[in-house]
Amino acid sequence: MLEIVQKLLLRQNKLLEMKNRYAALVALVLVQLFYGVTFTFANDVIVGGHIMPFGFIVLRVVCATVLFWGFSLLVPAKKIDRKDFPKLFIAAFFGVALNMLTFFKGLQYTTPINGSVIMITVPIIVLILSAIILKEKITKLKVIGVGLGLSGALVLSLYGQTSANGGNILLGNLLVFVNAASYSYYLILIKKLTAKYHPYDFIKWLFLFGSFMVLPFGYQELSVVQWNDFPSYIWFSIGFVIVFATFGTYLLNPLALKNLKATTVSTFLYLQPIFAGLFAIAMGSDQLDLVKGLAALLIFIGVYLVSKK
Repeated sequence: MLEIVQKLLLRQNKLLEMKNRYAALVALVLVQLFYGVTFTFANDVIVGGHIMPFGFIVLRVVCATVLFWGFSLLVPAKKIDRKDFPKLFIAAFFGVALNMLTFFKGLQYTTPINGSVIMITVPIIVLILSAIILKEKITKLKVIGVGLGLSGALVLSLYGQTSANGGNILLGNLLVFVNAASYSYYLILIKKLTAKYHPYDFIKWLFLFGSFMVLPFGYQELSVVQWNDFPSYIWFSIGFVIVFATFGTYLLNPLALKNLKATTVSTFLYLQPIFAGLFAIAMGSDQLDLVKGLAALLIFIGVYLVSKK
């Protein structure tokens, strides 16, 4: 009788683990969907001259902080150990402040193409850091998956593009690489935190610390914004970036990390060019062809291989 009960409990645990894994994979797809679409909305706000880059960063971080703290009132939260606050502060520096500031500043100097190509080094950096810090095993399947995804993402990023714009390419490339490295390290840091806490418990603190870090850089730019001049589309774009691309992504990423390896989470970043391209096609600003289709197929195969247990 005891043996039957143990088998039933084991089966139930396996089903729960599988369910959590599938939920984590869905969360990752949503994260990349939000990020992929956000490039268009954020670009319209910034390039349109409505809000300067650093001012926009302060707006999205502060508003997301309010959302996270408001959300925390609706769900039970575990108290953070005092010794873990320095870890949260460091995670906020790499994942919120340095990550966002260097990316936006880097794009001012380099080209969008260079920026997108450098950003797809994130899974490679995470693969290396995971092996060193988290002691995750690097399998041949993961290496092949990352390689295929990288190839597809490179094709989508470079195919049919020009290298116009960019005032100081070297500086811009360096800043975007710092962004990629900081985001990679951030994933490693919060992977450790998710082993102890639910994301609901610590994300609010992450953004509270991050708000104070970015405020000095963007307060001046935010103070001169002409809010009354915004058309409805710009308000929608700002709302989308704050609610989905900030609040949503920073909540879903740790939820995924709680059930998946850091390498798997980072490799889903390769889906961003696909979602960005599909959105551009839907908006009539791009079209699908054989090369883009094959590149997307490479990415899907790569992501599948890395996400296999």
